[in-house]
Amino acid sequence: MRHIDYPLGIDRHGRTATTPYEDHVRDLIEQVLFTTPGERVNRPTFGSGVLQLVFAPLSDALGAATQVSVQGALQQWLADEIVVEGVGVERNDATLEITVSYVIRRTLERRVDRFERAV
Repeated sequence: MRHIDYPLGIDRHGRTATTPYEDHVRDLIEQVLFTTPGERVNRPTFGSGVLQLVFAPLSDALGAATQVSVQGALQQWLADEIVVEGVGVERNDATLEITVSYVIRRTLERRVDRFERAV
């Protein structure tokens, strides 16, 4: 089964682009990570709020809090799809890098994906 690709696009046939399930799950993780709570009208608590932490002073406590926050958001919104095994968050100048290790429940495939966002 194929799923609508994120970000939304058009394929070479002029139809809505689709993606395999494993890539769809990665897209879902990206949406949770980079959506700010309050951004979606019908789901005001959806997201992780991680982008708001980019401008906070860097410290070990902030890094640990960010990892816990991201892991909690992923478990809250994607618990039916994945089992989160670990989260790593790094800030390099104007780039936020998040590494998520997880298992896809449907296929039991273990994956590690890295997400970047320039801020």
